[in-house]
Amino acid sequence: MIKNELTISHIINQADNPQALVIFAHGAGADMSHEYLETITQLMNEQHISVLRFNFPYMDKRKVDGKRRPPDRMPTLIECYQSVIMSLETQLPIFIGGKSMGGRVAATLASDKTVMMSHNIKGVICLGYPFHPIKKPEKLRLVPLQTTQLPILILQGQRDALGNEAEINEYEISSLCQLHIFADGDHDLKPRVKSGYNLQQHQSTAINKMRSFIDEISHRC
Repeated sequence: MIKNELTISHIINQADNPQALVIFAHGAGADMSHEYLETITQLMNEQHISVLRFNFPYMDKRKVDGKRRPPDRMPTLIECYQSVIMSLETQLPIFIGGKSMGGRVAATLASDKTVMMSHNIKGVICLGYPFHPIKKPEKLRLVPLQTTQLPILILQGQRDALGNEAEINEYEISSLCQLHIFADGDHDLKPRVKSGYNLQQHQSTAINKMRSFIDEISHRC
């Protein structure tokens, strides 16, 4: 599946009878091996979706010396994500995405239709899109969702501190974006006990939404 050597850390989890490949990038604070992403990957595999995870450069540096670093700047993140895409050789439909920051980088890439078409990218999946930094609702990150050339699935907690339901309803984003709100969910989709929901339910629903999105887009193309 990897036709060119990748110089960054990566993991490929192959599903049985895979129907698609999802490149899924980590968020700002946790790397590709975090328990949360392990769970999401396992659930995707159960839905016959193969998953490729990778670390952005600052995370690999952290693994070497143990020092916490802020995320790389967006041009570096984009370059890294593009190198992963270009390394692939597969006949499966490819979807790009990620958790929080990783999804934002993928959505940013989706504004370049030429690049996306040349690599057979079908759509984008954002789990907890960071519409703005925490406690800074004025610093909006809507451009990727306004200029996208591909369908985007956004899976968002109702009370996400980086973009809650009430805030999102005020935003203008592309009609190519599909939004699913998870009742009482936070940035990880985790609801409070009093809501009557639990994280496992929301994660299961999220994966089902991903699979439906993938099937819809793959059959359309």
